Parts: sequence; structure tokens; C-alpha cells
Amino acid sequence: TPIHAVDDRVMPGPAGPLNVRIYRPTSEARLPAIVFCHGGGFVLGDLDTHDSICHRLAHSSGCAVVAVDYRRAPETRFPGALDDCSAVLRWLGRHAADIDLDAQRLALCGDSAGANLATATALRARRGGPGVSHLALLYPMLDPACDTESMHAYGRGYLLARSGVQWSWSQYLGAPDDANNPLVALLHADLAGLPMTSVVTAECDPLRDEGEAFAERLRAAGVEVVARRYAGMVHGFAGLPQITPVATQAIDELAGDIRRSLA
Repeated sequence: TPIHAVDDRVMPGPAGPLNVRIYRPTSEARLPAIVFCHGGGFVLGDLDTHDSICHRLAHSSGCAVVAVDYRRAPETRFPGALDDCSAVLRWLGRHAADIDLDAQRLALCGDSAGANLATATALRARRGGPGVSHLALLYPMLDPACDTESMHAYGRGYLLARSGVQWSWSQYLGAPDDANNPLVALLHADLAGLPMTSVVTAECDPLRDEGEAFAERLRAAGVEVVARRYAGMVHGFAGLPQITPVATQAIDELAGDIRRSLA
């Protein structure tokens, strides 16, 4: 789907320059912006692996998407990637107008490990800003314990293995106690005051139950939630439009949620 422009830029990060890719769906001035944190278990993934998702998200939401090339594990462990994502959000809060975006209309989005980073970034932004109007999570990775029913039911033979998730956590966490940090183990965070949140889960995904438990925790904390489980889908399905039309459907539905929150 053609969009107006895709620009690679460099923003200041906590440990040096950070690469970002900005997707502009139209030439309209002062577009709202979605900060996108890619998945890949904190270890893999980059601006290119998630290019098509960001393209579709920009096209469908009418928002600019700012994808963050955060530092990855194990070379950089918690909280390095989170610090990078937070830095991009803060930079936009102060300088969005410099790149013709609207600092008053910001959202966060991520898939898998990126959904963890997006959520933790939103939690941090409650203190000191900037204001975030929507949090959009695709099959989020939230629970280092890896011990839910879905983790055991779908932990082998369904694209994402439980052993792989456990390995990813071991790469991301620096100290053993990091597994208890509420900016890592997000099911244990105080969620009050988060913006409206969309949670996408896949039926045959080891991460399904933690995502759905998180939606319940959000509701209990008074956060407005839209939760959608996609039947028959596996982890990562939203990035596989060549395999299933449900990929595009899921991104479009998520984009609709974001668009309404930023309107």
C-alpha cells in the first residue's frame, strides 16, 4: 500500500544516536504519531523486519508511525531498550513540531517483546509525560515466569516455542531480580492511569493467556480496554499478510482503535 513518505532519521538516545524510521501516510501537516516498538524477543528484529506492519499501520490509522531501532539484548540488557523507546517518546513530546508531527496526539504500539517495551514506556510516561492517548499491543510478552496454560498448551509446534521465550527473557534480564521489576513483569505493575489500551491475542500462541490476563488487570485498574482474540492464529500472525488475510484485518482494527483515540 503506497504511503506519502518513509524517512530514516537519527534522534538523540541515552547512549548515543538512535535510528528511527518515520512513515507518513499523507502530506497533511501536524499528523498524530504512533511510536512503534518492534518485537523479536528483545534480541532480534529491526526497522526492516517490521517495515510492512508499520507501513500498514500508518496507512490504516492516518497517523505517522515512528519506529524505534532500540538497542538489543544481550549486548544491551534491561533497561537499555526501554530507555531508548522512552527517549524517542520524550523527544517527540518536546520536538514533534520540528518534524511536522503533533505532540498532543501520541500513541504507543508494539508487538510481542515490543509490546512489553511500549507498555513500560507508557507506564514511565505517566510521570513527567508526554501524554499518551492510546496503547496498542499485539500479542504482548509480559510474564517472565512462562507458566500459563497457553504457554504449556502451545509452547511447542506453534511457531513460537516456550523454550525460545524463556531464552529471550534470559537475554533481556540483567540481574535475577529484574524478573520482578514491574517495568518487566507487567502483570505485576500498577496499571492505573494508563491510556485506552487495545490488546490483540492469538488463539494458538503461548503468550495468549498473559495478554488476556493483562487486559483483565487493566480493566480492574479502571483502564478502558479493547481485547480481541483471533481464532486459529499463531504468534506473529499480524506480520504475515502473505499467509493470512487476518493479518491485515488485525492491523486495520488496531489502527481504527488508535485513530478514534487520537481524533
